[in-house]
Amino acid sequence: MHEFMYLVEGGERVALIDTGGGFGSLRQVVRSLTGKPLVVLLTHGHVDHAMGAGEFEDVWMDPRDIPVFCQHARQAFRIEALHGARPRLEQDPPMIPCADPRRFHPLRDGAGFDLGGVHLDVFECPGHTPGSMVVLLRELRTLAVGDACSSFTFLGGPESLSVAAYRENLLRLRSRLEGRFDTVLDAHGTGRLPADIIDEVIGVCDDVLAGRTDDVPCAFAGHKGVLAKARRPHSLLRQDGGCGNVFYCKNRIV
Repeated sequence: MHEFMYLVEGGERVALIDTGGGFGSLRQVVRSLTGKPLVVLLTHGHVDHAMGAGEFEDVWMDPRDIPVFCQHARQAFRIEALHGARPRLEQDPPMIPCADPRRFHPLRDGAGFDLGGVHLDVFECPGHTPGSMVVLLRELRTLAVGDACSSFTFLGGPESLSVAAYRENLLRLRSRLEGRFDTVLDAHGTGRLPADIIDEVIGVCDDVLAGRTDDVPCAFAGHKGVLAKARRPHSLLRQDGGCGNVFYCKNRIV
């Protein structure tokens, strides 16, 4: 389903950031790589990030995303998302049963996980969903952003925040992370984003609020809206050379 998951190994245990769509056994893949104790951190509750969590025991997610998780966990929703992500096969891959989110541990802003010489620090960034989180790999100076901030930051779902509210959360996140990372891991695309992606997306939000946008009509996952900045043909880059972008609905700017 075109998403990246990240396995981070410390001296004593490992952390899996996101669990994909839950088609085929992710646990089997992880256990082929390591036998260390495992903790799972979900950046948010969407169908392409959280549905493989049913194979794991020690799972953490922000409780604000439980409603969206439950909606996306419906079998029909998952199959529709799978078929929308890639060409239909003669037979769908095996679907992993969804986890009961009531057994998830609450992932809170400011949480930290010591893997043994490798520390993960968790920061909230509501916008894409109410409980969206980013994870700082402290010693590696690397930030895993999930879908919280990207070249296609999606604010078009009913659970998404307004552009103005999202911008305020980005400003706070930037101030808290300043000088702490050099590399950004994306959940989609090439898997990498420029180190100044937060600055870029804040700038796009500023332009939305000021009415300085291209507003290219766009549809994604059944939702209609506009892409704030026009892209180059067949590219994730904007026509002006930037990377950060926002999909939003004009009736949910403020």
